[in-house]
Amino acid sequence: MTEMGTPQIVGIGELLWDLLPGGARLGGTVTNFAVFCARLANQVVLASSVGNDEYGGHARSILSQPNLDLRQLQLDGDHPTGTVEVTFSAESQPRYVIRRGVAWDFIHPTPGLLAVAGTANAVCYGTLAQRHEVSRSTIQSFVEATAPSCVRVFDINIRMPDCTAEVLRWSMAHATILKASDEELPVFFSLLGEKVSADPRAAALWFLENHPSCALVATTLGAHGCLLTTREDEFHHPGFPIKLVDTVGAGDAFAAGLIHSYLRGASLAQMAEIGNLCGSYVASQAGATPPLSAELIERIHSLLGARV
Repeated sequence: MTEMGTPQIVGIGELLWDLLPGGARLGGTVTNFAVFCARLANQVVLASSVGNDEYGGHARSILSQPNLDLRQLQLDGDHPTGTVEVTFSAESQPRYVIRRGVAWDFIHPTPGLLAVAGTANAVCYGTLAQRHEVSRSTIQSFVEATAPSCVRVFDINIRMPDCTAEVLRWSMAHATILKASDEELPVFFSLLGEKVSADPRAAALWFLENHPSCALVATTLGAHGCLLTTREDEFHHPGFPIKLVDTVGAGDAFAAGLIHSYLRGASLAQMAEIGNLCGSYVASQAGATPPLSAELIERIHSLLGARV
């Protein structure tokens, strides 16, 4: 914890612009997660890289907000800021074409970045930012440099073809919490060559049985809420009915709400409800990181009681 007792959370990985039909919006799983955690009043460090270009400058401007430390957001003069072409299916599900050879592929292990690892209470990482050997080496070095008490959150977030069995195995082996969506479980087990049921409960039990460091598996179920599983218990939350706008960033908000409550000693039921509140809120708004309503913040505070 920081001197004031507020958790310090690190998001390390991709920062990019989603080029949506209605215009460009700042995004990336780790970036969205970091912004949401900061807006929930955690102290957050964003470790990524942007190009020395218009998109990079605009990203820095947008991200200059309370509780979000940008000192580990590197500036790359050789590669452009990441962009992604986003289109939507008839069911409002996003499809992505992700540009390669961009700044977040080249996050470097600076002394300042590695020093942050020793002070982190939680770190969130995924597979996409490990597609290039430079960022992969940096992310893995960072995670390995965290303290034993640090909560290591692995958000699978598979984006083919930018995911390999090797990256999945390393990432799982180092995770305290594993977060996945039910839709990506079949792809996950296919990549690993494992003959495991993609049923969320069976998959969660397989994760826990085969990865001793993993304490919690959080599986999002789309409109059907989420399933949280530990070795001792499980909890299914049915989710909240909403008027869907788009799902971009909803899973990232869910992860932020989950970790916010986990670090404050919440029960599985509390974590599931807060995660679903955050995810459904973003899915009902335009963009991946909308400003949080006073009603949402008050509801989360009420659920956690004094542990805010």
